[in-house]
Amino acid sequence: MTAIRQKLLGWYDDAARDLPWRQTRDPYAIWVSEVMLQQTRVETVIPYYRRFLESFPTPSALAAADEDAVLSHWSGLGYYRRARLLHAGVREVVAQYGGAVPRDADARRALPGVGRYTAGAIGSIAFDKEEPIVDGNVTRVLARVFRIDTPVGTSATSKRLWNEAARLVPGARPGAFNQALMELGATVCTPKQPRCHACPVSADCKAYASGEVDSLPVPRARKSPTEMKLAAVVATRGRGSDRQLWLVRSEQSLFGGLWGLPMIEREASDRSNAREALREAGISARLDAEPKGRVEHVLTHRRLRVDLFRATAAKGEESKNRRRFTTAELASVGISRLTKKILAAALGG
Repeated sequence: MTAIRQKLLGWYDDAARDLPWRQTRDPYAIWVSEVMLQQTRVETVIPYYRRFLESFPTPSALAAADEDAVLSHWSGLGYYRRARLLHAGVREVVAQYGGAVPRDADARRALPGVGRYTAGAIGSIAFDKEEPIVDGNVTRVLARVFRIDTPVGTSATSKRLWNEAARLVPGARPGAFNQALMELGATVCTPKQPRCHACPVSADCKAYASGEVDSLPVPRARKSPTEMKLAAVVATRGRGSDRQLWLVRSEQSLFGGLWGLPMIEREASDRSNAREALREAGISARLDAEPKGRVEHVLTHRRLRVDLFRATAAKGEESKNRRRFTTAELASVGISRLTKKILAAALGG
């Protein structure tokens, strides 16, 4: 284990990418980066990370922000539940710990949205604690180095991965070591065409020795995305620069917490679906006779087919979860990529 640690740390010191979250030991900034990086590419995250910390540079600043402001900074990044849990977790840090992210691992893991991985990343990188981490990149590295040939996602595989990570992390610079594992998986020990010739631990890799690099890790069985048919209504009032758009917010929607269009699941492409979506949203409007078109959108587990309708002269009573917005105001609230796609198709921009 000592040899693997030393090789990885030496390689990391020479090969690590210059990423903005690697320039800080601030546990809050590290927390933000780790949440954003979950299931999202580094290149995508960098501008979001910088903008987010410019607007919310401290836990107190984020805790004081309203949810719309937080979600607007997350708009387009996807997986919006991450933003809401980060917001809730930081508010708890401010309320319970005076704005200081706790050094104690159990206290960190008790925060909303902070699981074993995020807690370990904060603990090792910010506080130099010997806490393991296992994410997708680390899973791939460990599965190959130790030839773990059981499917990813099973309890037995997860237990083995965390045990190996816990055996490796003790020693000097645990935060740098954990980042080295992630960096190796991201840049060398890649899913396809791994660069084993450039790997600092290829001599220690059991999969490399047995010629099984391309078959490990064993993926979990994946289900095809479930098709979901929807009808959405772009309900406006006024014209030109005076045009306003009605949006609604539902905790039970596909994009819970975000502002979105009146939308309903449908069985057939029918104007009655659009009328029902407006009725459920508490909006009355002059509905077009025919749909404007169809938008398709793929989420992790769902393939959405959305028939979009337009409606004018829309009116209703504004509430916490139902509001009119001007086009300019949309930039300051959280809306999903799907909503942006529908608006572009329905309104031409």
